[in-house]
Amino acid sequence: MMTVITHVTLTPGREPEWDAAMRDRLETARDKEGWVGNQLVIPLDAPHERTVIGTWTTRAAWEAWHADEAFLETRERMEGLQEGPSDMSWYEVVSDERA
Repeated sequence: MMTVITHVTLTPGREPEWDAAMRDRLETARDKEGWVGNQLVIPLDAPHERTVIGTWTTRAAWEAWHADEAFLETRERMEGLQEGPSDMSWYEVVSDERA
């Protein structure tokens, strides 16, 4: 399994729009081959920042999802709602324990 962690800084005042589009985006991932899980989190000391944590069976599955029509639609909705580029890091999952 692979986990991708993406950090973004949002344009102040545009957080609700970005959050709604991201929730829609993440919801569409549930039906995609290779999807394991995802989280959208807000740092307690940085309300204009977001971190998206996605886990997939393979990076190729994640990349295929990025070509999906619903993903591309949310990309259009989110355009201009972020300040600067996203910061993305990939991790190989060694252990995944959940309740």
